[in-house]
Amino acid sequence: MKRSHSIILASLVSTLALPLAAHAGAESGIYLGAGLGDTNIKGPLEDDSLSFDSTGYKLFLGYNFGVVPLVDLAVEGAYVNLGEESSGNTKFEQTSWNGFGLAGLSFGPFGIFGKAGMAAWDTKTKIGGVNFDDSGTDPVYGLGARLQFGRVSGRLEWEYYDQSTFDDVSMTSISFLYTF
Repeated sequence: MKRSHSIILASLVSTLALPLAAHAGAESGIYLGAGLGDTNIKGPLEDDSLSFDSTGYKLFLGYNFGVVPLVDLAVEGAYVNLGEESSGNTKFEQTSWNGFGLAGLSFGPFGIFGKAGMAAWDTKTKIGGVNFDDSGTDPVYGLGARLQFGRVSGRLEWEYYDQSTFDDVSMTSISFLYTF
């Protein structure tokens, strides 16, 4: 008789837990988001005189694959404006197009994730009346956490741009996204 109670209890627990586990991951499907954050840029490698903190923004579009409960897998593309700095007759601005793969773990409405990809960046510098442009494609990495309520999520994340021209380029941002 104990064995039948164990089977009934196991069946009941799995019946109740399965819908919860299936709902524990982030919403599957296409998502659209926007974020605002603090950017830090130091460099270039030959001359550390350039260093600024600014406010940047990003717009992103992605797809979350809902294939495994409790695990988030996604691809994401983003346009990022890392901000603009002006001082006297000098103006500096950097923008980037990013492509990422994301992997994370979900714990109910809360989740953590890591991301890795490539960034095609473009820098415009104006000193006096002379313009300088620089661009490249380099790796970008990030870590973050998300809080989800239905189809709406908030994310706090840090991204590091491993650029060959600059010593340190990073962005800490808060974003909101909607999954369709």
